[in-house]
Amino acid sequence: MVDHFDVRLVKLARQGDQEAFADLVDVYKDKIFHLAYRMLSNRHEAEDIVQETFLRVYKNWERYDEKQKFSTWLYRIATNLCIDRLRKRKPNYYLDAEMNDQEGLDGYTLIPGDERTPESEYLLTETQQTIHYAIEGLPAKYKSVVILRYLQELSLSEISDVLDMPVTTVKTRLHRGREFLRKKLQHKVL
Repeated sequence: MVDHFDVRLVKLARQGDQEAFADLVDVYKDKIFHLAYRMLSNRHEAEDIVQETFLRVYKNWERYDEKQKFSTWLYRIATNLCIDRLRKRKPNYYLDAEMNDQEGLDGYTLIPGDERTPESEYLLTETQQTIHYAIEGLPAKYKSVVILRYLQELSLSEISDVLDMPVTTVKTRLHRGREFLRKKLQHKVL
């Protein structure tokens, strides 16, 4: 049903319907923000990526192939913008550095339990920070695949479409990314 809704909105937006385009932005802005925030670890940069993504969509409707899912095309644009931004950055992440503009933990990883104690909350926070730092340290080519698979929950074929690479390459990068994380986290108590 969502795909049918997307198809209708995309057709209207491509014909210049501003309200349909605004509806597409409403449907996807948070998903794109979370993707960009996970890749860049910076709220302001993630907000910039969301704006730039939708600006590119608006300016490049003629490049969209209606045979593919709109979300795949959108994720590809956002992911490529994030990768470009990461390539332009100087490495500035350290395991002992504070998390950028951290106002509190993101709700996606806080799974409420029946018996939450201060100790379990502390351990959960420590674990999340350890994993966040490990993902932050991944090379961009592994980081994008890991984030799209485990945080955005895309299938291997969707990731293949988003990154415009064969599924076998996605599998390889996902495997190497997990190995990188495993080695980095093996000495950490989780």
